[in-house]
Order: sequence, then C-alpha cells, then structure tokens
Amino acid sequence: RCSFIEHDRVSGFWTWLFVLSKLPELGDTVFIVLRKQPLIFLHWYHHITVLMYSWFSYTEYTASARWFIVMNYCVHSVMYSYYALRALNFKPPRSIAMLITTLQLTQMVVGCAINIWAHGFLQTAGKNSCNISEMNIKLSIAMYFSYFVLFARFFYKTYLSTNARKGKRPIQVTASSTATNGQYIDSSTLTGKSDVQSLLAGQTSNKIKAQ
Repeated sequence: RCSFIEHDRVSGFWTWLFVLSKLPELGDTVFIVLRKQPLIFLHWYHHITVLMYSWFSYTEYTASARWFIVMNYCVHSVMYSYYALRALNFKPPRSIAMLITTLQLTQMVVGCAINIWAHGFLQTAGKNSCNISEMNIKLSIAMYFSYFVLFARFFYKTYLSTNARKGKRPIQVTASSTATNGQYIDSSTLTGKSDVQSLLAGQTSNKIKAQ
C-alpha cells in the first residue's frame, strides 16, 4: 500500500506544494472582504472546502489525489494567467473566460468519475488494495458534485441566460469573482472601475435605508 507520495519524492514534493498553495489562494477572498465587495457563495465555499479536503487527503496519502492535483494545477495555470492579464489591463476575449469555466466543469466531471472508479476498485480488489478510504471517496464525490452544480449555475447565468445573451452580465468587481445578487446591468454603460464602485456604493446605501 505504498503511496505515490512516499514512493516518488518528486510527486511528493509537488503534492506538498499543492496542499500549501491552498492557503495563499484564500488571499483573494480576504481582499474582497477588505474592499467590502460582494462575495458570492461559490467563491468562498470552493476555497474553504478544497483547503480542508486537500489537507485531510494529505494525511491519508490518498492514492487518487494525484489525478485531482494534476487537474487542478493545469486548470489553475490557465485561470490565473487569465486573471494576471486582466490585472495588467489586458482584455482577453470573452471566449477565454468561457473556456476556463468549461475546463472547471470538465474537472468536476472527471473528479466524480475517478471517485466512482476508486469505489468500484475497492469493492472488487479489497479495501486494503489501494491507499484510499471509503470516507475520502464519499467526501470527494460530494465535493466535486456540489462544485459541478455551482459552476454549471454560474456558467448558465453568465453566458447562456437571456440577460447574458442580451449583453447584460453580472457586475464584475474582482479578477476572480463576480457579483451575482440576481441583478444584471448593461455592461456597455460602465466606462471604468469608478462606475462599478459608484454602483456598488449605491446598492449598499439602498440596503442600509431598507433596513
């Protein structure tokens, strides 16, 4: 039952870095909160659950983790490159953003498939035949399935809904999150960051008055 983390030092090193990387990934969530910008459920739920599951799996040296790590590294390399370009005031085509979300959805489907395969393997080969626990499989498939539902909902609202097709999109307030409080605006009416901030400030003021 020797784990790939113990057997291959290179894989073990990158797995260790992957687990540690989940901490700095919380940084953009902190910045959103400090800037008092809207924080959608998908954003913080995804970051927190991945952090907890990654650390839990590392303690077990989970065998299937190699698949999840490789997928995550690949998708995040594309995603954070896109965010870096946006931060540098470059404007990648909208199709790139759609591609990234599609890659994330594909990652969730593959993740569920791997867990189903791992469960079947344990049933046929025996529970001690692979370095993965039944509890880990249950947690992992629940996590991946919930991600799929949330990302599919986000994809529909952002790219396929009637408002999205009309050019009305959720207000984008950060490089890695979108305000989706059920409100859409015509993106052509926003000329810069100051317009977004003014609009958000107005929404906050209205909420305070309503209270």
